[in-house]
Amino acid sequence: MAEKLESLKDLKKAAKTVEASSEETTVRKAKKDKQGRSYATGRRKDAVARVWIKAGKGNITINDKSIDQYFARPVLKMIINQPFEVANRAGEFDVICTVKGGGLSGQAGAIKHGISRALNAYEPELRDCLKKAGFLTRDDRAVERKKYGKAKARRSYQFSKR
Repeated sequence: MAEKLESLKDLKKAAKTVEASSEETTVRKAKKDKQGRSYATGRRKDAVARVWIKAGKGNITINDKSIDQYFARPVLKMIINQPFEVANRAGEFDVICTVKGGGLSGQAGAIKHGISRALNAYEPELRDCLKKAGFLTRDDRAVERKKYGKAKARRSYQFSKR
């Protein structure tokens, strides 16, 4: 970049060349261990999930239990399977995960986040569709803390005029 930038057109041209050169160098590699697994951590509310995925038949094991034993509600099972459906990889991976903290809904969200990140590590080409669906971003919403002088976070005690 020894040339001088005289106008806005020159700046845009220089920016395009920088983008083109950076796109060529960012070839992501798959991260797998010796057993052919990819690992990732997922978080949601107070729940933390450690997730390993490997090529398989689509079995999902959570804390040494099957998905049907651990999550009774179909909505939670659907949440966990969303990353595979978005990436068109349903039934191709076995998932083994341990999850701690929070409630069932938060745990399902944490597992979904972990599966998405592990899929990204296993097949980096899936990053675009997972990112577009918003599965790689941690959902940072949490319960608001209780304030003093209030019944809950915002709920006041009943007002009595007399």
